Amino acid sequence: MELLLNILLMLATFLLMEGFAWFTHKYIMHGVMWSWHQSHHAPHKSWWEKNDLFSVIFGFIATATIIVGSEVPSLRPLLWIGFGITLYGLSYFIFHDILVHRRIRVRYKPRSRYMKRIIKAHYIHHKVHIRDGAEAFGFLYAPPKYEQQKLHKQAGDEGE
Repeated sequence: MELLLNILLMLATFLLMEGFAWFTHKYIMHGVMWSWHQSHHAPHKSWWEKNDLFSVIFGFIATATIIVGSEVPSLRPLLWIGFGITLYGLSYFIFHDILVHRRIRVRYKPRSRYMKRIIKAHYIHHKVHIRDGAEAFGFLYAPPKYEQQKLHKQAGDEGE
């Protein structure tokens, strides 16, 4: 029973991370930390972007949470919360960096309505190259309205 509760805690953390990521993306990355995130909205030639520092910070937080949760018995739930954060980070990396932006080259063509919608929403987000005026701040969820919106991709949109 304890294992089931821990797995549920991990999955709840994973789901809550989308809301946290949306908030962070909209109000921090497109706010006070635009100086880092801007690198992700501008054409670049390097594989590394200043924006990648966010992943380093979130990875550190997840690692610290797992370590504290595994070393301090009274804080054991932090272990599973850290696993949920890590699972979200891995999902984000696969979706955002590999499938959308092709930072690692793979042959992938979205077939499901969900994947088409979330990728389209992300491309719509990247149509704006300045701090203000962007929409679609989610990473693994996009509202159904993005199924209907037309996307006029330009050359190089995947790599931005």
